[in-house]
Amino acid sequence: MDQPFHIRLLPIAILLLFSSASLARSQSFDFYVLSLSWSPTYCATQKRPSRSPQCSSDEEFRFVVHGLWPQHERGYPEYCRSQEPQRVPRSVGNIVFDIMPSMGLIGHQWRKHGSCSGLTQRGYFDATRQAFERIQIPPKVSDGEARLTLPAAEIERSFVAANPGMSTSGIAISCEGQRLKEIRICLTKEFRFRDCAEVDRGGCRLDRVELPPAE
Repeated sequence: MDQPFHIRLLPIAILLLFSSASLARSQSFDFYVLSLSWSPTYCATQKRPSRSPQCSSDEEFRFVVHGLWPQHERGYPEYCRSQEPQRVPRSVGNIVFDIMPSMGLIGHQWRKHGSCSGLTQRGYFDATRQAFERIQIPPKVSDGEARLTLPAAEIERSFVAANPGMSTSGIAISCEGQRLKEIRICLTKEFRFRDCAEVDRGGCRLDRVELPPAE
């Protein structure tokens, strides 16, 4: 004998309930990490830089946005389920193309990190720009006219001095060999500076960090 209609619907309802709970958990996070990449280092490590829009452009990029990453106090979510499409259209990518000069990078950052923000694609890249504009990049570090070598701690201190409210416990340097790779800055969901112990512990501590010039 056929089961009543409401009984047949029960497994579907349970599945939707667990699916919604899973989606909510994936979008729960504690703060953001804004990662700023030193473009000359990235381009210097590419086998075919002429194939990269970031490296072959007439514009000599300095710091560009690698990504805005939802973060837990320990670890971070990635590749979350989202009702948004995986592909980012150029019309949305244009929101940040001047600070993230690659649609490949933009699409990857959305799929890996933006999908965990709980925001729409447009909302996530609007947030990315807002976070970027929150940061004052010290001229001493961002000039890019000549090769520069500084201690990692001095790079951190220069950012702290330029950004009231930031502390050395809320910023981390990432190195690739002896070169500066990234600056990672911790922000609340409202884009206020905050400390982040796990991110800070993973920072580069070299006494000599090279910043290749922008060419």
